[in-house]
Amino acid sequence: MKNLLLLVGWLILFVLCWPLALLALLMWPVVWLLSIPLALLGIGVAALLALVKSILFLPARLLGHRG
Repeated sequence: MKNLLLLVGWLILFVLCWPLALLALLMWPVVWLLSIPLALLGIGVAALLALVKSILFLPARLLGHRG
């Protein structure tokens, strides 16, 4: 459904302003390549926060709490 809405939006943009639609189509791979490091950074931050959470909850788990 999301891909269909994206396609319809791009077609509407193509009808209204075709040079901008073609530029968006050509720039999409560049934007995707630039977003890869940000995704990796997000994965790293999520892993670090999970580690901190497990360290903070370790005393409760050692005392027998299973929440």
